[in-house]
Amino acid sequence: MAPPGGKRMKGVQIFRPFIYGTTARPFNDTDNPKPPGVPADHTHSWQVFVKGIEDTDIFYWLRRVQFKLHESIPNHLRTLDADAIIRESNAAAAAANNNSSNSKKPATAAQQQQQHPRAFVVNETGWGEFEITIKLYYDSRSGEKPQTLYHHLRLHPYGRTEAEKEAMRSGGEVVAWTYEEQLFNEPFEDFYHVLTTGAHDKGTKPPPTPTTGGGKGKGGGKGGSSSKPTPQQQQASADGSGGGGDVKERSAMIPQSNKPGQPFSRDTEALEIKRLREAGDKVHDMVRQMNKAIKDKEAELAQLKAENAVPANPTAAAKNNSANAGAGAGASSSGSGSGKAAATAPTPAPKTTTTAV
Repeated sequence: MAPPGGKRMKGVQIFRPFIYGTTARPFNDTDNPKPPGVPADHTHSWQVFVKGIEDTDIFYWLRRVQFKLHESIPNHLRTLDADAIIRESNAAAAAANNNSSNSKKPATAAQQQQQHPRAFVVNETGWGEFEITIKLYYDSRSGEKPQTLYHHLRLHPYGRTEAEKEAMRSGGEVVAWTYEEQLFNEPFEDFYHVLTTGAHDKGTKPPPTPTTGGGKGKGGGKGGSSSKPTPQQQQASADGSGGGGDVKERSAMIPQSNKPGQPFSRDTEALEIKRLREAGDKVHDMVRQMNKAIKDKEAELAQLKAENAVPANPTAAAKNNSANAGAGAGASSSGSGSGKAAATAPTPAPKTTTTAV
């Protein structure tokens, strides 16, 4: 890997949103028949992927993805390279244009991108669920080490409620997607330039990428294009705050509302924040109720201790005290008589021993 160029941009952090996960569909005779050659015990077709938000291009910062599947699957270690995917996508788009009739208009850039999105995708079939290891390899100019993600393949409907499970059953697909943001802390200058230039509308060609300088062209000026991105373009590329509601390519923009097949947006974020707040309020209410119950139990325990400290029958207690006092007096008298008898007993005469000579 070539060493990254330039110095690190101190105090700068740039993020890029992306999605990873799996989509599974059960085989049936209507809309998802089992292809020839698939083992008889395989019940689902599924795919695992890493892609951009709203299928935007992520190849300019993510260059390779490795999927580690279950060891029982042939060739269970799948490595996908961005350059190879681009070549295959361009070849497929060219073939589609060549096969189209003269009366039919050629596909636009947006339609081609929709048909051949720039994403890392593995398609498979199977019958069991397992954990997939996903390893991300970044552009060499980033200087970042590979990162590893873990995702559980879902083949059967799941959810927090039965309604969510039923909605997944009726939809015909088991969607297990995760929204993630890749953070680049203090990126190198060259990679920072890649991330903050070139934002453009989906379906259009990117603008010419200006160079960062470093060489001299004719006439003693700096080499490269003289055009520079506007501050608005740089801001849209850096943090996604550019104008308009549509997501731009090579930006950090997030859609405002959900679309079919695109479940992540600002509305989704607001709904999740609302759900978290409601859950937090519920937890706080449960804590208050528990604290109140604990205080009530402590008060009840203190009352029981106070009641047990007072004798239940004062008359019986007084009789027991009198009996104990009488027993103590008798023991004292007996001890005195024994002492007197011992004092009046006669002292035995001393013995005399005679020794014969």
